[in-house]
Amino acid sequence: MATQRPNIIYIVSDDLGYADLGCYGGRPAGFGPVSPHIDALAAGGLRLTEGYSNSPVCSPTRFAMATMRWQYRLRGALEEPINSRSKGSDTLGLPPDIPTLPSRLKDAGYRTALVGKWHLGYPPHFGPLRSGYEEFFGIMAGGVDYFTHCSSNGDHDLYINDDTHKEVGYLTDVFSHKAVEHVRARAAEARSGTPFFLSLHYTAPHWPWETRDDAHVAPEVAKNLFHLHGGSVEAYRRMIHHMDEGIGWLVAALREEGLLDDTLIVFTSDNGGERFSDNWPLVGGKMDLTEGGIRVPWIAHWPAVVPAGSVSGQHCLTMDWSATMLDVGGGQPHPDYPLDGVSLAALLRDPSHRFERPMHWRMNHRGQRALREGDWKYLRVDGHEYLFNIAADARERANHAPREPQRLADMRARWEAWNATLPPIPEDATVSLGYGAKDMPQR
Repeated sequence: MATQRPNIIYIVSDDLGYADLGCYGGRPAGFGPVSPHIDALAAGGLRLTEGYSNSPVCSPTRFAMATMRWQYRLRGALEEPINSRSKGSDTLGLPPDIPTLPSRLKDAGYRTALVGKWHLGYPPHFGPLRSGYEEFFGIMAGGVDYFTHCSSNGDHDLYINDDTHKEVGYLTDVFSHKAVEHVRARAAEARSGTPFFLSLHYTAPHWPWETRDDAHVAPEVAKNLFHLHGGSVEAYRRMIHHMDEGIGWLVAALREEGLLDDTLIVFTSDNGGERFSDNWPLVGGKMDLTEGGIRVPWIAHWPAVVPAGSVSGQHCLTMDWSATMLDVGGGQPHPDYPLDGVSLAALLRDPSHRFERPMHWRMNHRGQRALREGDWKYLRVDGHEYLFNIAADARERANHAPREPQRLADMRARWEAWNATLPPIPEDATVSLGYGAKDMPQR
């Protein structure tokens, strides 16, 4: 059992599919294993099979991750997602007065830093340094080119703290190297009893579909980073592999600095996979409340506490893992902002631990709503209601709604009672899809 507060590293990939990793059933690519270092974290720690994101799209999940509360409480999180047109807005972002995981850990004595993607509003009104991070190196936008580091509106979008910064390099590698530099810079303090909290939020494997060898692609996607004409499964898997290599560098640095045993590393994705992802056996992906849009990898590695080779079917959401980090770090929730996230600290120590965890979602896009309770899931999409036994039918193909009207009615009522506790979606909230059926066949 750990005798001191751990260092904490929160690794978040972007649009990663449920089965993209080897440890979640992913097949090797033509070049070999896709994710050997992430797989090693799972083998040496805890892998969850039924963990979820707070949303099937980027920025709403990140609001929940930061605040440890339902994202629907904040106006900015009702955008699906925040886009570059919100630059300059003083409402579409994470308000600096809202307590966050980094701010509460900072108050508890942690050094805090974000390397990677922010996507919670633009300066001067919003930004990582206004929400608890002492240091920031990364991007403010939802996505940028991997080589030019420009966002979809053409703006250069790489920052050190509040200042724009030019740096040559493939963005995934740049983030990985910065994370390693940060660990080495904080190592002496950490060994002396001052732990660090590092958020490492990659853009990989989010579009545009660029590997390390694809700098020549940058000019042709500069005006449309959705990269609708390009990409391939092989390139996508290379992008994951580049991220995986960087995580390997980070783990090696922790080991060399004598910090690995007392560091909690949590790995996940902000939402389900997109165009080239593998979500098997799940249906749907990003923007969908079917399982493929919200069930994501969750891996926790902490050698001093978590038994190696552990697997759990515990239900959980993004904000639960953030609440867990606050808990194990000795931080306290702000009394005026009680957490909606539930700490999983007991699960880390005993992977057989289980508890009931009802999980709710709603989306402006297609009028979606969902509730997962135990084996069952209530789902509504485009006005159609469904009832699935997820334990028996993870692909959501066998609709029990006509056969079990009472269960359907009960779950609908519980979803509506939960929804009534939250602000409604305002009429000016936007849905930004980027592409549709005219660009490629629907799933």
